[in-house]
Amino acid sequence: MDVLLTGGAGFIGSAVARRLVGAGHRVRVLDALLPAVHPSGRPPGLPDGVEFRHGDVRDRTTVEQALHGMEAVCHQAAMVGLGLDLDDAPDYVGCNDLGTAVLLAAMARAEVSQLVLAGSMVVYGEGRYTCAEHGAVAPGPRRTVDLDAGRFEPPCPRCGAPLAPDLVDEDAVLDPRNVYAASKVAQEQLSSAWARAAGGRVTVLRYHNVYGPGMPRDTPYAGVASIFRSAVARGEAPRVFEDGGQRRDFVHVADVAEANLAALEALRGRDPGSVRCYNVGSGSVHTIGEMAAALAAAGGGRAPVVTGQYRLGDVRHITADSGRLRAELAWSPSVSFADGMADFAHAPLRGV
Repeated sequence: MDVLLTGGAGFIGSAVARRLVGAGHRVRVLDALLPAVHPSGRPPGLPDGVEFRHGDVRDRTTVEQALHGMEAVCHQAAMVGLGLDLDDAPDYVGCNDLGTAVLLAAMARAEVSQLVLAGSMVVYGEGRYTCAEHGAVAPGPRRTVDLDAGRFEPPCPRCGAPLAPDLVDEDAVLDPRNVYAASKVAQEQLSSAWARAAGGRVTVLRYHNVYGPGMPRDTPYAGVASIFRSAVARGEAPRVFEDGGQRRDFVHVADVAEANLAALEALRGRDPGSVRCYNVGSGSVHTIGEMAAALAAAGGGRAPVVTGQYRLGDVRHITADSGRLRAELAWSPSVSFADGMADFAHAPLRGV
């Protein structure tokens, strides 16, 4: 299959490129080489046979030319991370939502009807919670008065009792709690509208906390795994926000690439106008504190420091139920938490 891979020079995108080529697909990469991710301004080493084009998905002419002769699109291009403040909002909306809209419009004109979209677990906001008295409930917004006092666990909005976190599935109500999350919801909705109007087929892969070799170095937009990894490399103790008890699902980039291959190869069997979402997670729940400790131990570094600091736009617990992906696309993760963190502790980071 001839595949246009947007953002294919990035951390996840380059892993997807390697996996698609390894499976025999022909890949054309379109990447803007944003300075926050590619400080050198040069693309990383891509597999032999990959055609690289330097360009922005927000540019109509560039996208139209990149789509020529393609059968499917794997859309990884996005500005990622929570960001610093609301001043980042125009960049998130421009890169993620305008870029997706330009791409989808060009796909409709070119009659390219197959799309794999890189989504994110951030669309859920907080994960699934259960109150002993009231059952499944959605916690309210985090309050600075609670966070300042070190009360990080969300209470039941009805009785104030402690809640038990659980796995969230794809049918959960979307509740974006920061600008980046809102932009990822908009990407999904734009893709759904395109599928109905153009008879397209869409698979959305909602990534959970992806880590692995080639992550961007320590920047305000980097994931927590690369921030901790950078600290270990500098001989510093990883600084863990809140109390370190935030639950996450850390999934290795190689497993995410495998999910993209499975999703792409299943598109042809889908009905026109259809959209299907899948959580992409390891199925193994760990806290951020546990991840920091695992990296520090494997890297021979200093033990993590729990700071009590917080970011209001963060969520407390969000972990995946990836059963749908396993059942429908015969995907399963191959890299365990212990093995993945041991390898990542010594793996090179992008820009380091």
